[in-house]
Amino acid sequence: MKLERIHHVAYRCKDARETVEFYQKHLNMDFQLAIAEDHVPSTGAYDPYMHLFLDAGDGNILAFFELPEQPPMGRDEQTPDWVQHIAFEVESVEVLLEAKQNLEANGIDVVGPTDHTIFKSIYFFDPSGHRLELAANTAKPGMLTELKRVAPLMLEEWSKTKKAPRHADWLHGHSEFKAPSDN
Repeated sequence: MKLERIHHVAYRCKDARETVEFYQKHLNMDFQLAIAEDHVPSTGAYDPYMHLFLDAGDGNILAFFELPEQPPMGRDEQTPDWVQHIAFEVESVEVLLEAKQNLEANGIDVVGPTDHTIFKSIYFFDPSGHRLELAANTAKPGMLTELKRVAPLMLEEWSKTKKAPRHADWLHGHSEFKAPSDN
């Protein structure tokens, strides 16, 4: 089997209308469709819902469920709030900085830009408390190839030690990047 792409990624939201309006206004997403049922198709269980689909660009669909008869939504309290997030790519660092300015002008707290060497990003929360990231690629030639090359080595070391491997220290300024041909 070969996967074609992600069909959609779904999250819960507090309010369907507020969610659609936020993503349309602040991230220029196109509201594609809504599905509402009283019974869950896969289980038959009674659980009224509104299921929303928004296009994040190029057919990448972000979906949400409003579940009015379920207890209020929360988050995984055992996981830091910076871990679980949805990241969207933007065209350039200039677009990233413009987005930050627009979000802040609309009263949204923004962290960043953070320089990850291969991209710069900003972070903020949607009305349901989902952490969002906008990222602009900044990788220099050879960087992504080198990261792919060392990924299995890093995973193996991490699996044994649970300590950060040093194969890519250059990502956050701990050393200088040298393309493999420069070594």
